[in-house]
Parts: sequence; structure tokens; C-alpha cells
Amino acid sequence: MNAIITTLPGDGIGPEVIAEAVAVLHRVGEVYGHTFEIRTALLGGCAIDAHGTALPQETIDACTSAHAVLLGAVGGPKWDNPAAKVRPEQGLLGIRKTLGLFANLRPVTIHEQLLAASPLRPELLKDVDMVVVRELTGGIYFGEKKRSPHESGEIVIDTCVYTTGEVERIIRAAATIARGRKKKLVSVDKANVLETSRLWRATTARVMADEFPDVVLEHMLVDACAMHLIRRPADFDVIVTENMFGDILTDEASQLAGSMGMLPSASLGADSGGPTRMGLYEPIHGSAPDIAGKGIANPMATILSVALLLRHSLGLEAEAQAVENAVYATLEAGIVTGDVAAKGAPVSDTKSVGAAIVSRIV
Repeated sequence: MNAIITTLPGDGIGPEVIAEAVAVLHRVGEVYGHTFEIRTALLGGCAIDAHGTALPQETIDACTSAHAVLLGAVGGPKWDNPAAKVRPEQGLLGIRKTLGLFANLRPVTIHEQLLAASPLRPELLKDVDMVVVRELTGGIYFGEKKRSPHESGEIVIDTCVYTTGEVERIIRAAATIARGRKKKLVSVDKANVLETSRLWRATTARVMADEFPDVVLEHMLVDACAMHLIRRPADFDVIVTENMFGDILTDEASQLAGSMGMLPSASLGADSGGPTRMGLYEPIHGSAPDIAGKGIANPMATILSVALLLRHSLGLEAEAQAVENAVYATLEAGIVTGDVAAKGAPVSDTKSVGAAIVSRIV
């Protein structure tokens, strides 16, 4: 296969972890006979510094002409002013919208070597293996925003908007994943309060009854879901929810694994019906500016994002499994960064962990 992959290293530790991910892609190409053309473009704070915008046209062009996009992280103290007209996060939201990415997948699997890194008791983590599917293009993040004078000072409004079609397509995406797993889907909303959630729940019930009768559906309020992710995480298989709820719940779920440095994500567009599908892949962690340049960032989440890229955008399942196996073998060998190292165990730097994973891709 010949494929074009655009990398957006971004800010903070982004360039460091992307470098290790690119080395993994080259190794996969060598072992399996593929050619990956790697392009690099600017997104986020670095793009603001260079071009005055978080999403330059050159970056849009580089992404739209690629088969998939691999992102490091965006943001940092230098651009951390929520009142600023141009912010790094605008680049991320903008490229998702430009590429038509509406489904964010975040798998959460607990590896035995990481049980001690989690704040939860090991017995609660046994058999945890879930996927959280988050809607990406609707909700309060994209609704109309207003700010105007008020007798007490100001009044501000953030509008939460969803259409039937937006709900239908994310439910279909999540239900399809559930059908290939344990056939259990939990739909999370706040239907006892929000009108958008009432539409969400009614639409979900209809789509599941009509199109996925073989998948068991459970409706759950978001506050209850947040509680049960801690109390009984192994009971979940696939969770689907709207944009803001998904943003919050996936960060909570990341702590089950002990470190955000272990969890990948995939943001997918519509299924093309062919072997390739546009997607943007990234670790769920941020730019971590406090450790940038120190060579201690964990590259495993970014490398596991490469596995998702191979699987979902390029249809290369064997290659995806080879990358995942290499990551887990490296974990078992104890070659890890400090965020997941056992107490008193040796700690490796970013490049050493990356090199160890590359050497195990066979």
C-alpha cells in the first residue's frame, strides 16, 4: 500500500511523541512492504506564532490530500488566554470540522503491568475493556455563543444544539462497534433535564430498535455514568454520548489505565465504503508543557494511535495488531517512562521506549 499521512506535531511534547510514532510507521512499512509518505504541517500554538492563525490554509491542504492525519497535542501557557481571539484549540476544532470528523473513539484497556498505576483497586479493574464513542461536531461546543450587558454585570449564553441526523449517525457508528464486540451499548444523556438529551434518547431508541435489535441498549444519565465508571468499570463495553459529556467522561475513564500517556484516540469521518477512511489520530493527553524537551514523555498513547490509524483509515488489521503487540511486549519488558513505572523500577526516556517498540514490530 502507498499512503500519505500528514503529521501535526503541534506544541509541547507533541513533536517528541510524534517522532517516535513516525519511526513506528516506517518500521511497519519496512516489515509489511508498504510506503508511507509522511508530511508535516503546523497546527495550534506553533501555527499561531508562524502564521497568526491556529489552522493555516497550508495545513488544511496537507490534511485534505492525505489518507489520514496524526496529531501530537496543541496548546500551552504561551497561548493560554481564554479571552484571546485566536487560540490553539480553534485549530483542532477547525480541522475536525474541515475533515468531516464526527465520531471520536477512545478505547480503554487495562494492561496487567499497569494495575499499580491506577488509583482504583486492582479487583475493580479486572476485565476492563471498553470503547467510548463521542459525538464531535454538535452540542454546546459548536452552538451559538452570546455575551451582553446585564444589571448584575454580564449575561452569557452557550447554546447546545443537536439535530436528528447528527444523533442518528453517531448512534449507528457506536452500535456497529458494539455489534462487533459484546453487543452491549450504553447511551449517556441528561434526558431528565435537557431537551437535546430528550431528542438524543428518543432517536437512539428508534435507531437501535429498527437497525440494531441484536445489540442490548441501556440508557444512562451522565452523572450516574460518571459514578459507575468508578464503581463498576468492567461492566461497560461501548459507551456513546454527546460532545461535552464525552469530553468529560473520557478523561475520567483515562484514569482507569493509570496514565493519559497510555490511551489513544481516533476521530473518524463517514465510511467511504472502500479500504480507506479519513481519520485524525491522537493521544488523549495534552501538550504537557512542563515536561516538554526533557525526553520523559510517554510515547505509547501516540504509538497506539498509529495502530488505530492503520486499522480504521488504511484497513491494515495485521499491521495494527503488530504495533499493539509491540507496545504491550515493551510494557511487559519493563521499558517504560516514569508515569507508568512501578515504584522503584527502572525508568526509560521517550526515545528508548520508542526504539524498544520499533524493535518488537515483526
